[in-house]
Amino acid sequence: ERRRESELRRSLREKSEDLSPRGYAVAPTEREQRELLESVDAALLKRLEEPKSYFELIWAKTLEAVDDVFFPAGDLDTSGVKEKVVVLGSGWGAQAFVSSLNADKYEAVIVSPRNFFLFTPMLAGASVGTVEYRSITQPIREANPAVDYLEATCTDVNPEAKRITCQSVACEGSVCDIQTFDVDYDHLIVSVGATTNSFGVAGVSEHCHFLKQIEDAARIRRNVVNCFERANVPELTDDQRKAILTFVVIGAGPTGVEFCAELCDFLEEDAPKYYPHLMKHVRVKLIEAADKVLMAFDAQLQQEAIQTLTQRNSRLGNSDATDPFLEIRLQAGVNEVQASEIKLSDGSSIPYGLSVWAAGNGPIPLTLDLTNRIPEQESRQQAARGRLVVDPWLRVLGAPGIWAIGDCSFVESSPCVATAQVAAQQGAFLGRMFSRNYDLDSALPRRAGEKFGLVQQLSFGESADVLEPFQFLNLGILAYIGDSKALAQIQLDENVLKSTGTAGFALWRSVYLSKQVSWRNRVLVFIDWLKTRAFGRDMTRI
Repeated sequence: ERRRESELRRSLREKSEDLSPRGYAVAPTEREQRELLESVDAALLKRLEEPKSYFELIWAKTLEAVDDVFFPAGDLDTSGVKEKVVVLGSGWGAQAFVSSLNADKYEAVIVSPRNFFLFTPMLAGASVGTVEYRSITQPIREANPAVDYLEATCTDVNPEAKRITCQSVACEGSVCDIQTFDVDYDHLIVSVGATTNSFGVAGVSEHCHFLKQIEDAARIRRNVVNCFERANVPELTDDQRKAILTFVVIGAGPTGVEFCAELCDFLEEDAPKYYPHLMKHVRVKLIEAADKVLMAFDAQLQQEAIQTLTQRNSRLGNSDATDPFLEIRLQAGVNEVQASEIKLSDGSSIPYGLSVWAAGNGPIPLTLDLTNRIPEQESRQQAARGRLVVDPWLRVLGAPGIWAIGDCSFVESSPCVATAQVAAQQGAFLGRMFSRNYDLDSALPRRAGEKFGLVQQLSFGESADVLEPFQFLNLGILAYIGDSKALAQIQLDENVLKSTGTAGFALWRSVYLSKQVSWRNRVLVFIDWLKTRAFGRDMTRI
């Protein structure tokens, strides 16, 4: 059947007038040719979208990696006028796309208010001084020196005119100058990520800290020290000191748990050297609306996380079950956050000195505006929840020339969790698609020319020249749980490999070190770990 489809496709491409040897008495009309091609494409798409096994994906990724090393440009046609590719964002998806893009074919421009890539999984460590801010950042220009960069914020996208509107803010002292300008594009890559979702809870934006950007980590780091300095003022009562030194983390996903773990490391290892008389007043509260922590992890690993976090209570000399050093409260929703008190759904309240909201993500205004502007997006928002719905090749439905990757996108045929790992793989996939002479506008992206990559050369039948849809390869999930321990979970088809404790911590550190985008970052992060181990975390408030 596949051989017959391949022969039919070849004959239709060549517009053969005599198809009788293949079983047709009369050559099909142009309309019949188009209908036949569409039916064949539909059948092929259905087969291509079938999920691959874990080991099939590993094999395909290995071939792609070898292909990139030995055939970096393939048969890329760099002649003629260069099409303009505009990339919005400088996060995981944008960095991976730009790094793998062959800029000889395109005029590429990055538009982002942040001129660096940020290794977001280590923000929790940066917020208490385990690593320094600059150790986990890399100038986005270094991802591809041939790509231009504009430090600006995209405020509007016009899909019909293929034009974006941007604002650039330049400040000198207290005077700021705002410049508005337009940028035309042939292809637009939307990789703007997501923002923190407050779920409509009153007071979150005004009184809670978030943990999405370097500025957030710096602000938390300053305010943790500030809480101790405030509590050290004479003539305060014990209850007042206890309230000021109560740190509340709302949300027990990876961000909330890892920040809680890093904070507890700081409170146990460094704070007692400077504030020994205040440590009896310190409390940490981890609040979660669900009945579990780390929902993506296996139940055994969830319990390991709870046990590791709470075992500090006995070590810090506060094992009182009614008022422990660290308390994990599950099935506790937050109704309101006030300036010094958090109201919970069960009617209780928690006085606090610092609160961190890590309860989930939501779409940014630019993404919402695009979904409202494109009719084909509006009808799909029940599942997408404000994200841009894309096809299996990450093209935004209803908006030719626009692609979306990372947290702002939603692959309708195979939804993925919003993680850095997914965004990076999508960016690399799109970069290869642009750099390998595929027809970006056809329903099934086909590669022009006779030279195919290893993946295509080892494919058979009519799909040899077709780019297979994006499929996420889950390389596992990691979470630091404090006290030099971490969780690691790797999904191998139906089997799950799990690691905890010191072994998990060694894997966590080795993976995070290897995933840094440059050797500069690897060296700096490694040195920061050594400095923290030898000298402790820096308590300086600058």
